[in-house]
Order: sequence, then C-alpha cells, then structure tokens
Amino acid sequence: MDFDLSDEQRLLQETVAQFIENECPMARLRELFDDEVGYDPVLWKGLAEMGLAGIHLPGEYGGSELEVLDLAVVAETLGQAAAPVPFLSHSLAAQAILSGGNDEQKSRMLPSLASGEQLATVAFAEEDGVWLPDQWTLTAPEGKTGTVTGTKEIVEFGEHADSFVVGLAGGKMGVVQRNASGVEIQRVEAVDRTRRIARVSFDSTPIEMLEQGGEEAAGRVRDVGLVLLAADAFGGATKLVNMSIEYSTTREQFGVTIAHFQALKHQLANMAVEIEPTRALYWYAAHALDHVPEDAERTAALAKSHICDRFSQIARDATEAHGGIGYTWEGDTQIWFKRAMFDRVFLGTPRLHKDRVARLAGW
Repeated sequence: MDFDLSDEQRLLQETVAQFIENECPMARLRELFDDEVGYDPVLWKGLAEMGLAGIHLPGEYGGSELEVLDLAVVAETLGQAAAPVPFLSHSLAAQAILSGGNDEQKSRMLPSLASGEQLATVAFAEEDGVWLPDQWTLTAPEGKTGTVTGTKEIVEFGEHADSFVVGLAGGKMGVVQRNASGVEIQRVEAVDRTRRIARVSFDSTPIEMLEQGGEEAAGRVRDVGLVLLAADAFGGATKLVNMSIEYSTTREQFGVTIAHFQALKHQLANMAVEIEPTRALYWYAAHALDHVPEDAERTAALAKSHICDRFSQIARDATEAHGGIGYTWEGDTQIWFKRAMFDRVFLGTPRLHKDRVARLAGW
C-alpha cells in the first residue's frame, strides 16, 4: 500500500507553489501585510482560474471533484507561502452549501463560488471563544427563510465577502448576502495581516436556511476546517524551519556562521523533528473525512490541536534562531509567527480540541 501523495497531488502542490512565488514574492507579501486592505483580488482570481476555489466541488457545479486531501495539500502550500488569500473561509462556505443545501440551492450558489466570481466566508465564532456548532446561539428562523439577529466574531475576509454562511443555534446554518438589510461589517485589527478579520452583525437580516444534513452538515464543515488549519500550520512550520536553517548558514558570529554552534544545531534539529512526523497526521485526517468516516471527527480534532501547537512552538524557536531580527517588524519570521497565532485560535484552541479528542476516544 502506498501511503505517499500521488503524482497528481505532488504536481498540484508544485503548481500552486510556483504560481504564488511568481505572483506574490516576499516583496509583494510585505506590501499586502503592511497596507490597510491586506487582500489582493487579482491573486485570488488567478488561484480561482486554476480551479482552487472549487477544487472539492462536484463537476456539475464547476468544481474539480477532488477530495479533502487535495484541498489540504493546497492549504499546506498556501501556509508555507503565507498567502494572503481567502482559501480557507471560501472553501468552508462552499462545503457548507454542498453539505447543507438542497439541489436548487447548490445549483444556484455553487457555480459562482467554484469559478471565484463570488467570494464567500463563514461566520461561526461568537463571544467567549464559542466556535462549535453545538455552542452557536443565534436563533434560527422557522422554515426555509426568515431573519437573524446577532453578532459573529473573527469572520475571515468579512470585509470582502459577497455572502456569509452563518452558524445558528442547534447546529444549523444559513446564508446571508452582504447587501442584505441589517448587515453591519466592522474591521477588526488582528495580528495576522495575511488573513484579515471582521465583526459582522445582523439586525433582522434576511437569511436563507441550509436545511439538508442537519448538525451532521455543520460537523463536516467544522472537521474540514480543522484539517485545513492543520495543513496550513504544517506548511507554515516547515517554512520557519527552512528559514532558520538558511539564516544559520549566512549569519556570522565570532568569524564563523552560527550554523557551527552546537546549541543552535540541536535547536534546529528539534524543530524539524517536532513538525515533520505530523505530516502523516493531517494526511490521514483528510483521508478519513472521505474514506474512514467513523474516525474522521476525532482525527480532525487531533490534527488541528497537535499541529497548531507545534506551529506555535516552532514560531518561538525560529524567532530565537533569528536573534534580534526575529522580533522585528522588518524581519520575515514575524509573518509566520502571527499566522501561527491565527491557526491556533480559529475554529477553537488546541485545548478545546484535545478535550474533544479525549471524549471521542472514550477516555
């Protein structure tokens, strides 16, 4: 049995990596990181034209009919590049409509998401660290349509989205259009400037319910999101390890490069050993979502909690390895350090999901 990626998946990663390198080199990434918008619609359009906006959607809706593992290896590549694109939230919104929408809703909504013509995001988080479907409190309307009132926090690319998939009480989901009455969007300044967030409030705002699948649909969206965050974290952590190794071979101290110092050698080796084995963890979690459903929820939570923890620690270690420059805005390590902070919190902290892993395992 072959436990490696296929040639097609390797080619997909290489193609995305080359596109990002050409279209968003470090100089361009720093521009986007420093400006007020933090979003390049041209870059996202290019990725959408490659098929990434609908990579996991059925062909009848304009998608590529690939699996969650393919989605995840793309997320790893984007995490390694710290790409400032709405791939995560857009993919989850499309997954929500695919899992929870009826045939008419899927035929109407998904083609424009698959093509990238429309940008969607998810509005799940609430105050006090509420992320999970069984914790959502916004009251769902009775019937297919109605109104919703309340506020959602940490909405990724909320200022730029055309529509929002909103998490509602009882693990239900509904779609709100950006131009609907009662929608108020407030920019929130956050540390990760590659993925801008907003607070979105609704005041008797029209909402269209996604009534198929019930709580299982919301659960799948959650689990796909956890795997994508784990993959992004793996890519980001791998990037920091490589950056630290490269820096150690060029930075000189006492007449030699710091790569000669035994203490730093140990630190770099520990960083690599911490992250490299986790590759298989997110691969299996992604695979389980399509092929081992009885194991999917637990492994998604495990991958997210463990790899995001490792990313956070490696970000600290990489900052130390870069010395004084590692702590500065002018240095590049801070970009991935802040991305690690986003990955750690979005859809719930590692502690939250470690508790879920224990419960799901019957401990």
